[in-house]
This record gives sequence, structure tokens and C-alpha cells, in this order.
Amino acid sequence: MNNEKIEKKKILLVDDDEIQHAIVEKMICDEYDLLKTTSGDEALKYLCSRDCIPDLILLDIFMPDMNGWEIFSRIKAISLLKNVHIAFFTSLHEPEDEKRAYEMGAVDFITKPYKREDLLKRIKNIIEKD
Repeated sequence: MNNEKIEKKKILLVDDDEIQHAIVEKMICDEYDLLKTTSGDEALKYLCSRDCIPDLILLDIFMPDMNGWEIFSRIKAISLLKNVHIAFFTSLHEPEDEKRAYEMGAVDFITKPYKREDLLKRIKNIIEKD
């Protein structure tokens, strides 16, 4: 019998709403490890101070210290992180916001509210592209 523990893929959720943290964690905890930050500044500090780069970042757009657009640009400007997958995770539903996200280089634009099955499918599609 093989006793090796299979390491789960890591997802960083950057969202100032801690209720979203709890909901997402409950939805994906069987398949993925969820890392959580509540601000852009906290996310950048976390990403720059860790040896572990997440397999995916779910990034909210509306946050108090800096918005998701700015956080996205700052993450992509860090050479070690420029290839990390980032999906916007937002309550915005406007086509121009989705277009902007893809033009910036986002791998997905996931709108809230979402269903567990859809969220898991989209995460799996992103992570399995590698």
C-alpha cells in the first residue's frame, strides 16, 4: 500500500468578504487547499513571502485597499508570479468588465453568485490546462 499523501492543488482566494471565504472553502475543500487573504496588500505580502506559488488565484474586484484590476497588474509585474493563473471572482456582470479581464490576461471571469458544480468545473479546467 502506498502511504504517500497526494498534495492538493492550492488556490488563493483574495476577497474582503469573509463569508465568501467560508462558502468557497466549504465548496472546494475536498478537492483543493484554499488559502485566504482579505485585501490586495495582504495577498501581495503573502505571495512575496512564500515559496509556494498557488495553482490559481481567485481575485475579487471590489475591495477597500486596492481594486482587483490593480492587484492583478501588480501580481503580473512580479517575475516569479507572471505565469500564475488568475481568475476574476466578482459580482460584476457587465460584458465590458469581462472583456477587460480577458484582455488583461485573466484565465476566467467567474461571477457571483455561483453554483458549486460550476465553480469546481471551472477551477478544474483552469488547473488542468498545465
